[in-house]
Amino acid sequence: MATISCTLRRAPQLFILSLVVAASAVAATPETGAYEVWIIDQSDTRGLDHGGTLHIFSHKELAGGQVPARDTDETVDLGGAAAVLCRTRTGANPVRPHMLVFNTEHTHAVVAFVASGHVLVLDAATRAPLECLRTSQSPTGRQAHAAFPAPDGSYILVANQNGKRLERIDSDFARNRYVANADATLDLATCTAPSGKPCQVAELRPDNAPICPVISQSGDRAFVTLRGGGMLVVDPRPTPMRIVAEYDMAAVHGNGCGGAQVRDRMYVNSGGRPGPMEHLHLYGFDVYRFALDDFRGDKPQIPNTPAPTVVYQVDGQHDSHGMVLTGRKGKYLWVMDRHADTVEVFATANDTRVGTIALNGPLTDNAAPDLTDISPAGDLVFVALRGPTPLSGDPHNARGATPGLGILQVSDGGRGGKLVGIVRFSNVGADGVERADPHGLRVRRRN
Repeated sequence: MATISCTLRRAPQLFILSLVVAASAVAATPETGAYEVWIIDQSDTRGLDHGGTLHIFSHKELAGGQVPARDTDETVDLGGAAAVLCRTRTGANPVRPHMLVFNTEHTHAVVAFVASGHVLVLDAATRAPLECLRTSQSPTGRQAHAAFPAPDGSYILVANQNGKRLERIDSDFARNRYVANADATLDLATCTAPSGKPCQVAELRPDNAPICPVISQSGDRAFVTLRGGGMLVVDPRPTPMRIVAEYDMAAVHGNGCGGAQVRDRMYVNSGGRPGPMEHLHLYGFDVYRFALDDFRGDKPQIPNTPAPTVVYQVDGQHDSHGMVLTGRKGKYLWVMDRHADTVEVFATANDTRVGTIALNGPLTDNAAPDLTDISPAGDLVFVALRGPTPLSGDPHNARGATPGLGILQVSDGGRGGKLVGIVRFSNVGADGVERADPHGLRVRRRN
């Protein structure tokens, strides 16, 4: 077991690596092949203004769960060419690169900047920035918490969190065409649900800031989790987008940002809520299962139907976040607990909890696991471990002691695992504060 340290200092702004001693949304059969692990440290690289660092590790460096022992990873300063493009397109710097997702072919990466509301498209092979757009400004703000491409590449669904809007970018990755479609937008603060009740109302859905719009494999349904609790199921394809089912905060708790589809079933979680709010809890860990076939057809659903199956709920100091499927054909579902520093493991055949993987131990005493993904062969799970100065989701459960890339060796056909290494990141400012804060993470297939 080993840990390496990656240091990013502002003066001079160089990346130094020294040896010092961590949602796949679609179930698939494990396969072999070349791949890369992309992970973003969302801490600023250009003063305290903007930037962020994209770290890319090849599968050869990570084979067998080994931790790279030398400066072999590739880094991209998102305060460089990407920021120039965003300023040119929108007149503003992109701030806080929070989420990272690839299109189905893994030819392009989509990065959501949560603080400024930018959505950046990168050429995955060359790492070059191709396009930068920005979410709309609403009376309550503007953000881009997450941006998920449709499976067929025809759109990118954007959660404008503080703007309380679900927005769509019409996309064509083959031709590199991306157009923000304002007519498609759903204003979740002012819209009307299929039942005729307001989308946002105190006793049902008190805070409709969208967190993560989890898209089905068919691309015709998106499960839009909400900050204040409740959920909206949306058809993202028409203009404007259409709500097909509604859930209140009693049926689905708030702040979900994990989603995984196994055949005709969609798993969605809930999590803790940063900051004080009377109707919300600081902690949260729920896993729900929905049958996708129940959402087919054009007939509006009765509120809170089809009822989700509650796979797991736990009280106390827990915070559900990233999800990943392990084992052949998604036999197991791993759900990260960012506060308890564990992985809860569920069997998808019968939705039973079959184990817990503890992450704290010789390598860290406060892992704070967040977003996660798995190698094509299914032998390694990678997870972003948060830092001591979390730049998003704070204050609540995002504070960790060892910011970096966690590497877990998968065992027992996907049921078990062990943290075998951490690639440590560091970004210490002139004030001596450690601001490294990994979050967005995805595995990119190269074949």
